[in-house]
Amino acid sequence: MQIGVAGLGRMGANISRRLMRAGHGSVVWDASQAAIDGLAADGATPASGLADMVAKLSGSPKTVWVMLPHGKVTEDTIAALGALMSPGDIIIDGGNTYYKDDVRRGKELAAKGIRYLDVGTSGGVWGLARGYCLMIGGDADAVRHLDPIFATLAPGLGDIERTTGREGRDPRAEQGYIHAGPVGAGHFVKMIHNGIEYGMMQAMAEGFDILKNRASAKLPEAERFDLNVGDIAEVWRRGSVVTSWLLDLTASALATDEKLDGFSGHVDDSGEGRWTIEAAIEEAVPAEVLAASLFTRFRSRQDHTFAEKVLSAMRFGFGGHVEAPKKG
Repeated sequence: MQIGVAGLGRMGANISRRLMRAGHGSVVWDASQAAIDGLAADGATPASGLADMVAKLSGSPKTVWVMLPHGKVTEDTIAALGALMSPGDIIIDGGNTYYKDDVRRGKELAAKGIRYLDVGTSGGVWGLARGYCLMIGGDADAVRHLDPIFATLAPGLGDIERTTGREGRDPRAEQGYIHAGPVGAGHFVKMIHNGIEYGMMQAMAEGFDILKNRASAKLPEAERFDLNVGDIAEVWRRGSVVTSWLLDLTASALATDEKLDGFSGHVDDSGEGRWTIEAAIEEAVPAEVLAASLFTRFRSRQDHTFAEKVLSAMRFGFGGHVEAPKKG
């Protein structure tokens, strides 16, 4: 299949590359000519703009995957594509858009006969090699039409032990992608995924902070332990119940910089954590851990503990997120 990809940042470029490696065609555009040239060198068809991208897509329906930061740039890009594409065509938003914006956009595009899919995409900078976990919202026929694309991007079964009792259920979930529901459902599921991620990261970071501070002179001498947190992270990776990719990233960071001096502890949030708490309030669902993890990120921008350095190290590890520069 052939697909257009608008936005060639850390994830958009690798989505295009993963598709091309599997034999799919990719027409690419980005505000950066260097990014376009890089993908063209890998075999993509370069486009000079959105109109040129749509014109270079062959066949019907045409599909464009938008992979840009949520907000105005995504709004403007999807509005422009809505004016360029034809009834039956498909626009995908693979970024971290607020699900209520998806619902609005879906209605606006449906009035033109254009189908809109919101695809929550998890995998970060590792997606090219590992694949992407995809949570899809939108028209079922459009999702079925693009199944070869989603199946290529997803990780597949891999070596993960299969879950007992899933016989007769949708096999796509085991492959790493699901059709979550109508427009908005994909990004809603991804939003909650990211909210959970905040809580998991915070729990791990606080645990390592407690380990590190056990050597404090404020404690009775006999109860002080000078613990090697790098080794602890490594041993927990092997057979413990807290084994996870986040722990893998933490162990990797501590192995090369045990004091995490390369991180200040300034931890940003990209919006999904806030939206998760808003959803919890709307539904009257208690979310104490997720709320506390979000507020800790706010506090991290004022003063920093080792826990915040661990959080920064994990965010850099899975997503290539670089800390904001210190304000002079």
